[in-house]
Amino acid sequence: MLPNREGQKVPNVTFRTRQNDEWVNVTTDELFAGKNVIVFSLPGAFTPTCSSTHLPGYNNLAQTFKDNGVDDIICMSVNDTFVMNEWAKDQDAAHIKLIPDGNGEFTDGMGLLVDKTDLGFGKRSWRYSMLVKDGVIDKMFIEPEEPGDPFKVSDADTMLRYINPEAAKPKCVSIFTKVGCPFCAKAKAMLQEHKLPYEEMVLGKDYTVRSLLAVAGATTVPQVFIDGRLVGGSEALEAYFATAPV
Repeated sequence: MLPNREGQKVPNVTFRTRQNDEWVNVTTDELFAGKNVIVFSLPGAFTPTCSSTHLPGYNNLAQTFKDNGVDDIICMSVNDTFVMNEWAKDQDAAHIKLIPDGNGEFTDGMGLLVDKTDLGFGKRSWRYSMLVKDGVIDKMFIEPEEPGDPFKVSDADTMLRYINPEAAKPKCVSIFTKVGCPFCAKAKAMLQEHKLPYEEMVLGKDYTVRSLLAVAGATTVPQVFIDGRLVGGSEALEAYFATAPV
């Protein structure tokens, strides 16, 4: 049975990281002492569930966690620092600290180093999350011991419900734009003014007019979506904020 270490201190480990083309040692004291820290650990960088859901979920809720007393969010994996650094770039994970547990020392100390040789992975971390307060584990969410790679309890939403069941999740905002479009600039400025982070989809770079027409039924930009609902262009967005201020 996988161990639950609630009430215990995190393992004392020094991580070898690569920062600005230099080797930098990072200790668990530096990561946890005097802080409230969320850790989520996963089998491997660039793997499907880790890349599509686990890491993005925590990255998207980072500000909400901060507003609820969390100082840092750490993603831990038994990968080397070069892999973790490239994964951070690929995921645009600006709000997450990706820590390489390359030798598996931290994960082994947690009792959660498992054998995944059937996948060609060797020893990797079982998927889990935890809230650590000043180096002491306050709460753990460990995935059930089932075949495959279960992902039921270590997600960001579960952790947020534990920290504050009443916490308001951020709105999901996407905007289609085009380089040099003044109305797009106006719409983005409004979103920034109302502190709404957004995903920008640039026509001619990421998407085509056909893509825009398919999802928005329009060919002009900007086109703004909030929580899956089409708001429209810059004037429509201005009206949205006038009637439903954030």
